[in-house]
Amino acid sequence: METAFLFIFVFGFLFLGVPIAVSLGLSAVLYIALFSHDSMSSVAVQLFNASQNFTLLAIPFFILASSFMSTGGVARRIIRFSIATVGSIRGGLAIAGVFACMLFAALSGSSPATVVAIGTIAIAGMRQAGYTKEFAAGVIANAGTLGILIPPSIVMVVYAAATNVSVGRMFLAGVIPGIIAGLMLMIAIYVMARIKNLPAQPWPGFKEIWGALSEAAVGLFLMVIILGGIYLGIFTPTEAAAVAAVYAGLIALFVYRDMGPLSGIGWIQDNDGPLALTGFKAITYSVVAMFVWSGIAALVSERAFFGLDSAIVLIIALLAYPVLRGGIAPAALPAAYGAGGRVWGRNLGIITWKFLPAMVHKDTKKVLTDSAKTTIMLMFIIVNALLFAHTLTAEQIPQVITDWMVEAGFNWFTFLIAVNILLLIGGQFMEPSGLLLIVAPVVFPIGLELGVDPIHLGILMVVNMEIGMITPPIGLNLFVTSGITGMSLVQVVKAAAPFVLVLLLFLVLVTYVPALSTWLPYALMGPEIITQ
Repeated sequence: METAFLFIFVFGFLFLGVPIAVSLGLSAVLYIALFSHDSMSSVAVQLFNASQNFTLLAIPFFILASSFMSTGGVARRIIRFSIATVGSIRGGLAIAGVFACMLFAALSGSSPATVVAIGTIAIAGMRQAGYTKEFAAGVIANAGTLGILIPPSIVMVVYAAATNVSVGRMFLAGVIPGIIAGLMLMIAIYVMARIKNLPAQPWPGFKEIWGALSEAAVGLFLMVIILGGIYLGIFTPTEAAAVAAVYAGLIALFVYRDMGPLSGIGWIQDNDGPLALTGFKAITYSVVAMFVWSGIAALVSERAFFGLDSAIVLIIALLAYPVLRGGIAPAALPAAYGAGGRVWGRNLGIITWKFLPAMVHKDTKKVLTDSAKTTIMLMFIIVNALLFAHTLTAEQIPQVITDWMVEAGFNWFTFLIAVNILLLIGGQFMEPSGLLLIVAPVVFPIGLELGVDPIHLGILMVVNMEIGMITPPIGLNLFVTSGITGMSLVQVVKAAAPFVLVLLLFLVLVTYVPALSTWLPYALMGPEIITQ
């Protein structure tokens, strides 16, 4: 009976409008003070331990990287590449919006950030092409949820911290489900496009596809840094997040130059001429080709990163690009390299001169301030939720529920149904990280007892969090979409409803085909071993 008071406190505070973080923390403190044999000093100990969790340190860095990528114009380049790739299909702009959300999700780890970054541009583009505002809003609101399923994912980091499973395995586990969810949304859009006779973009040609890819490649390389660095053993997920934040900042400030003191200053000036442009591209592409070749060779042959073959690749690229692509005579190659070298020298000089001003520029300060606000809000929720989870564990509530469910005849099949129902209902009213931290400590030991794989359970919970973000009354993506489109919340809910049905079908698929979640991480990293 005393246990019931813990949940009565939580839901009572939430009903009164108390913020979720305060509701969780205050409920735990009141329960410990009134009913538990645990001392009040345990509250301070748990708050301190939660704040010292190394896994959670990845969250502020992923948030910072997402902020730089959202501000730095990466979304615009990703959308251009997506349209060039799939825009010629019937309903291609909407399909490109989903594709763009998938790519940006692999950079940001945040669903609302994906909706804002992609939706601000994609929805306006779809409306200009003849799509209705409702259709465009519904597509982006749902596709934006992929931000927490396709790695890296902040919600996956939270689940890993709450259950002590591997962040790396969780990231790998989201790859196949994320791709399948995106493809299911694309298929639904294509079917609707055929029925409604929605427009298709003209085929842009391979030149436009290559141009769009080369422009977006620097930003997209972030996913290689994060995932490649983790799975090649170069750094931990937390270190990968820190590297990603630094890389995203440098890209936004000094490469794309959509913010900061270099905003509006292009790498190539009007007076440089075609010879300088060709030389600049030859040097750039040659160095990139050398690094790519060296990385692949080192990966497959376990040799040193740079070798004689790396130098050969560099020389071949330096000679081949200006002659074959630039149409420059061999005799003019030294002049092209010299002109291209001067362009590089000028830009490196500008970057060096403006480096310190860029660190304190108003745009940089705004990104850092916004990221800090989001981090503080999220970490305050997480720390209080972990205190609540400690209270649940100390009172052995999960064990009691486990014994009851086993005695009642629950098996893994019916247990997963119960988890889905619980999370779908809870996701309508609570923020994903807070809900996950409440539910995970309860259902995790039950799932282990009933033979549910811990990584599969994690992906299942993340997918439920996805759907919760597009279901009223507290679906965060609904509010974000409403804000960027000017539509009422009711209009956004109606627009998103058809695609929510697709995600519900996807949830059933993920729930009862565990291999979708477990095959890739266990093939590359082996099974998850639970030691507690």
